[in-house]
Amino acid sequence: MPTAVSPLAPTDVPDLPAIAGVRLATAAAGIRYKGRTDVLLAVMDKGTTVAGVFTKSKCPSAPVEWCRAKLGKGGASKGGFARALVVNSGNANAFTGKTGKQATALTAQIAAKAVGCSVNEVFLASTGVIGEPLDATKFDGVLATLAEQAAPGDWMDAANAIMTTDTFPKVATATVKLGKAKVTINGMAKGAGMIAPDMATMLSFIFTDAPLSSAALQQLLKSGVEDTFNAVTIDGDTSTSDTLLAFATGTAAAGGAPKISRASDPRLKAFAKAFRDVLADLSEQVARDGEGARKLVEIIVDGATTKASARRIAMSVANSPLVKTAIAGEDANWGRVVMAVGKAGEPANRDKLSIAFNGIRVAKSGARDPSYNEAEVSQAMKEPKIQIKINLGLGKGRDRVLTCDLTKEYVAINGDYRS
Repeated sequence: MPTAVSPLAPTDVPDLPAIAGVRLATAAAGIRYKGRTDVLLAVMDKGTTVAGVFTKSKCPSAPVEWCRAKLGKGGASKGGFARALVVNSGNANAFTGKTGKQATALTAQIAAKAVGCSVNEVFLASTGVIGEPLDATKFDGVLATLAEQAAPGDWMDAANAIMTTDTFPKVATATVKLGKAKVTINGMAKGAGMIAPDMATMLSFIFTDAPLSSAALQQLLKSGVEDTFNAVTIDGDTSTSDTLLAFATGTAAAGGAPKISRASDPRLKAFAKAFRDVLADLSEQVARDGEGARKLVEIIVDGATTKASARRIAMSVANSPLVKTAIAGEDANWGRVVMAVGKAGEPANRDKLSIAFNGIRVAKSGARDPSYNEAEVSQAMKEPKIQIKINLGLGKGRDRVLTCDLTKEYVAINGDYRS
């Protein structure tokens, strides 16, 4: 694992408040790493609703399949409820065949016994090396101890336990009024490489005390990821393990928060914005912690024929190794951006295209901008955050994605990952 914290890490890390109905505990189970925690148990009160979205990979991990089966086709829980979440790092339990399925079943059985719930109320997530069998017997005894120790506790401990090649734990929080009560939304995430929609080698878990039905929570989650986690790419590689689960304990109902059954309920407007803000914060932290990253890159595409077309063009630019290495070299190489726009397969007109780096227009109407100043642009490229703005001049479609530069460190991290 990397030892140096990313230079793009947030300087202000929030203190996450306790959420009634959620208790956390972590331990070192020896899954792969030595000398660090690698398993998280979250215990939720009875009545906690759950929803989830997952990778679109055709080779999903065993935990992804487990959660999908418990949630059902629509994403919201068949039973509607969750009592336990078990997350391990160091082993993805992916491409592990029947052994992987047996491992998820055993893990759920151990967790259910420890918490005192049905296995159908246990949700699982794993991250780490693909193709290595996960020894679920390592959870035996550990989860029982964690269930006894679980407390409203330290969210940072939980975020640390789920990291792999991350250089910093990723947390976010928001407090918002719902009815007469203040409700809290806490979130954590991990992810630094193998990041691309849909969603990313990314695990993220959101908790709230708002009284939401699983159907309402599912709709908030599904709509919320589109312009947050699904608009982030580090290297264009979609993982086998992407999991985003949301849990709502409903305990704020005692303080006057109304019970919400539909995401379209007008009383949910402020909450929905805060919920999305937490997702956006976490997804930007993933981009900031891209493996070996030294630059956070925001790509904005305007003037496309549709939003979907703008997204595809933005992703073409964001996933281009040539664009990303140019940014690593602090080179405003708009020729590479033009290349990435042109190869996207979307409507584009070379002679209407304009490109700007950090607000400085470098190309206009299919040629270098007449006012282009090499020294000015070179200075702008030294900034830790780089914005590439592309205007196609064809319509009103607009979109935004986040990525990072591609450095020698990315190659080193991934070359040494299993060493």
